[in-house]
Amino acid sequence: MDTIVKAETGREQGTGPCRRLRNEGKLPGVVYGLGKDPIPVSVVYTELREALQVPTGMNTVFTLDVDGSHEMVVVRDVQRDPIKRVVTHADFLRVDPDVPISVSVPLVVTGTSVEVAEAGALVEQKMHSIRVSVLPRSIPIAIEADISSLTMDSRFAVADLNLPDGVTSLVPDRITVAAPVGTRASKMVGGVEVDEFGDEIEDGGDASGDDESGAEDAVAEDAGSDDAAAE
Repeated sequence: MDTIVKAETGREQGTGPCRRLRNEGKLPGVVYGLGKDPIPVSVVYTELREALQVPTGMNTVFTLDVDGSHEMVVVRDVQRDPIKRVVTHADFLRVDPDVPISVSVPLVVTGTSVEVAEAGALVEQKMHSIRVSVLPRSIPIAIEADISSLTMDSRFAVADLNLPDGVTSLVPDRITVAAPVGTRASKMVGGVEVDEFGDEIEDGGDASGDDESGAEDAVAEDAGSDDAAAE
């Protein structure tokens, strides 16, 4: 059964009225999309938060009961107070169950590369979410990137993802999802192998360090999280 969140129309717009709504436990928002006029609404904050506290998070499709008229929607965006970081406004996008929409889905790296592990290297995840086109009812919770076959001279790109049926990537195939990185660079100085800090690497020594870092892709951070529902 679909989750239903009640919404009221007729709210006053402006900073003052919106602040009063939030003090009453309500969240101002707007419903738009599908060629229809935008409608300013307000929802009970706790009801919206509960609707989004599921694995699909911000990508959850639910029904908005707008004064008795039902609209299938997804939260497209939320605004936060720059200081308190509390949610101050929400945008609800109308969706058609038979028309694909664009959403950001988390990427999860799975598996272990034996070659990379034996080389004492790390696998750096460079992309943490991906923008895809998919039917509203078929939005995946996450997409896995199995790096088991990764080698030291290869990389895992978008083209290597095993996307679920009906899911189409909106990101170029060449973009790197994950790649091996040496934990500490080394070079030869005067016939002696030294690490990036100039320290000699002894025979049988481990040149690895703790230089593990993550580089997030510029894809939206709101996909698949409860951020829209957390103060």
